[in-house]
Amino acid sequence: MSTFPDTDGPLAKVAAYAATYRAQKIQLHPTATLTELRQAFGGDLPDQGQPAAQVIDDLIRAAEPGLVGNTQPGFYAWVMGSSHPTGVAADWLTSIWGQNAGIYQCSPAAATAEEVACNWVLDLLDLPRKSSVGLTIGATMAGFIGLAAARDEVLQRASHDFAEDGLQAAPIITIFISEDTHASNLAALRYLGFGNRNIARIPTDIQGRMLPEDLATQMGSVDGPKIIVGTAGHINSGAFDDFHALADLAAQHGAWLHIDAAFGLWARCSPKKRALTDGIERADSWSTDGHKWLHIPFDAGFAIVKDTAAHRRAMDITASYLPAPPGDGRNATHFNPELSRRGRGFAAWATLRALGRDGVRALVENHCDCAQILAQELQEVPGITLLNDVVLNQLVLSFDQGRGQADADQMTTAMEQALNEDGQHFFRTATWQGRCVLRVSIISLETTPDHVREMAAKMKRLWQNMQA
Repeated sequence: MSTFPDTDGPLAKVAAYAATYRAQKIQLHPTATLTELRQAFGGDLPDQGQPAAQVIDDLIRAAEPGLVGNTQPGFYAWVMGSSHPTGVAADWLTSIWGQNAGIYQCSPAAATAEEVACNWVLDLLDLPRKSSVGLTIGATMAGFIGLAAARDEVLQRASHDFAEDGLQAAPIITIFISEDTHASNLAALRYLGFGNRNIARIPTDIQGRMLPEDLATQMGSVDGPKIIVGTAGHINSGAFDDFHALADLAAQHGAWLHIDAAFGLWARCSPKKRALTDGIERADSWSTDGHKWLHIPFDAGFAIVKDTAAHRRAMDITASYLPAPPGDGRNATHFNPELSRRGRGFAAWATLRALGRDGVRALVENHCDCAQILAQELQEVPGITLLNDVVLNQLVLSFDQGRGQADADQMTTAMEQALNEDGQHFFRTATWQGRCVLRVSIISLETTPDHVREMAAKMKRLWQNMQA
């Protein structure tokens, strides 16, 4: 008798649902309140298990009103990605197969798929081929891994054995980071034991790029181990730091250079945009997401480290019951802080193979072209101010009637609400450089120039009405 009764029913039901879900018009905004969602998911846990098909029906019914349509072409709020259908199918298989991909012997297939996918990523990004790659849950954890390797290595250069002596008696490490850095980098540093006094915040220009002259001055005034954190693809403006300048300073001071490149690193796949990343290959580590421009289903971040030994020292999990005999393949535990983990390599492998080199290039270039189209559509409209140089897929907008900053902030907030009101688009504002801005992130798998032109026309019409 099967341990898992009614196995076929729920799988068939989900397969049928999935086959039609993406084809229908999906809501962008949740329609249920928090109270309604708690009621739908809530109640007491039943004493007896319920039929699987009923559970799946109840899950769909409870979840759908609270879903966000981030896979839709009208979603512009954040750099999310759309989960490529081939990757989704591979992700289903990952769950069906139920493999623990921690070490090779747990699942040779999972380990090998991951190894190949990681090598493809190095090739796509044209980064040093002997670098090691950890396929992790996202860019935040990828940054954590890269910075953990950095911490270990700069302490070793200072004759401190982190593995033996930890942080308690370690030399003070100074991290030089943009004052405009993404919050996830500060979180990763906190997780690694660094506080605000370890961090030197470097001023930025109006695009959010770190100022190399200020970095040089601050690095020259500090002794001891040093780590620099640069940015490829600013979260608001899409801007890129001067990587040659950062690498030169890292070499001069014996510092480790880590690049937060959650989505900007993929510009290297486009001949039109590759120059933005010039010099980035000189860094020591890079963190990027696979679920953004590659559209691998969530649970896909790449921690890339040039010094494989430093990477393994920072991450390696070994025990007598975790064998690694000669001839075994890759153990993910060498490059990630996880022992039990899903086989992320299957979805990464499938998505990369489905896209191919040309597909990745086309995705990047389409979204960057769409950003340029939107900028052109809006540039002559009085009162709509484009606050960034559009170099990638990001735009930063302000709506100003000439009545002062407070009124401009209020009008920008009103524009966000007006754009969202009919449910056809999903936008969010942010505070950047002391003002309220409307962020436009163009990265949905299905977004085309026509979608952008339609949205620009709507924005211009709304702006005219708001000033009437």
